[in-house]
Amino acid sequence: MKSFLQAARRLAAIVIATSAMMAGAAVDGNAEQLAKNLFGSQRLPAATTPKSFGFYSKGCFSGGVAIATDGPTWQAMRLSRNRRWGHPAMISLIEKLSRDATADGWPGLLLGDISQPRGGPMLTGHASHQIGLDADIWFMPMPDRRLSSRERENMSAVSLVNEKTHLVKDKLWRPEHARLLKRAASYPEVERILVNPGIKKKLCDTVRGDRSWLRKVRPFWGHDYHFHVRIGCQPGSTGCKRQQATPRSDGCDESLAWWFTEEPWRPNKNPDAPKARDLMTMASLPKECRAVLAAPEPESEMAVTIGGNGTAVAAVAAPEPPAMVDPSASMPVTANSFAPTPKIGIPMPRPRPQN
Repeated sequence: MKSFLQAARRLAAIVIATSAMMAGAAVDGNAEQLAKNLFGSQRLPAATTPKSFGFYSKGCFSGGVAIATDGPTWQAMRLSRNRRWGHPAMISLIEKLSRDATADGWPGLLLGDISQPRGGPMLTGHASHQIGLDADIWFMPMPDRRLSSRERENMSAVSLVNEKTHLVKDKLWRPEHARLLKRAASYPEVERILVNPGIKKKLCDTVRGDRSWLRKVRPFWGHDYHFHVRIGCQPGSTGCKRQQATPRSDGCDESLAWWFTEEPWRPNKNPDAPKARDLMTMASLPKECRAVLAAPEPESEMAVTIGGNGTAVAAVAAPEPPAMVDPSASMPVTANSFAPTPKIGIPMPRPRPQN
């Protein structure tokens, strides 16, 4: 009997220890859940003060607003991705650019990805676009009709660059492209415009007169069918990490010549290495991003959408906001309908230069 009791006690101790270990493992597993899954499942922004936290490629933002799918001078593409969101300053700038570009003779903007509702790493595609201060705009002008939902998902943008020579296809390049980029660079809040090296070279070879704006136009891989507009950290976003300032020169120097050597286009020696977004957990992001995930959402998407009049309403929380939850706890990832980002087909060498 005594030996039986001793065996029972030992068994109970083993069960308790095993349960504790399993509970600890569960907590650790929850803590290590990928940030892209948590942020990728959000359908609406955090209904709080607009702020960006962290860096363009490692952060999040609150108080986001969406640009309407259709405006008088723009149409949004790839709607299923739900990436029409950004800091109010970013969305307002896009609306202003669309109006000014139309006045310059551009038919209207086709908008690519901006950010997810609360930013953060994306399930697919970009490394940046995480703090609501980046936006992609197609080089293809807006047609004179409203595109259908199917067209917005499936229409292919046209590359302006020959992938073998890395030079612009002259039959596709128009002076209007340069005017559009110059207009985007003219705004003081715009710090960078990323374009394909071939497009940068075309500008260097053809722009006459004032060339000061060319310093904002930076060559980078991809960006042959769209350009990437980046604005700086906004007032009130004390947790936003600024990017190094661009050089004062126009960039039409040896730094551009490097892009037309063999080195930038050598195959990646480790193509199967996981991308940063596939490793990034909540512990990798600024601590404020947990509160961004837990914040209440607005009463509706319409309440935080900029329409054709360019006016954004405040991010009003729902009358009965969802209960605050621990963002580090396990959260189910909803089925997403994000369309895959088109593959550029260009190897990404290591290391990259500062853009």
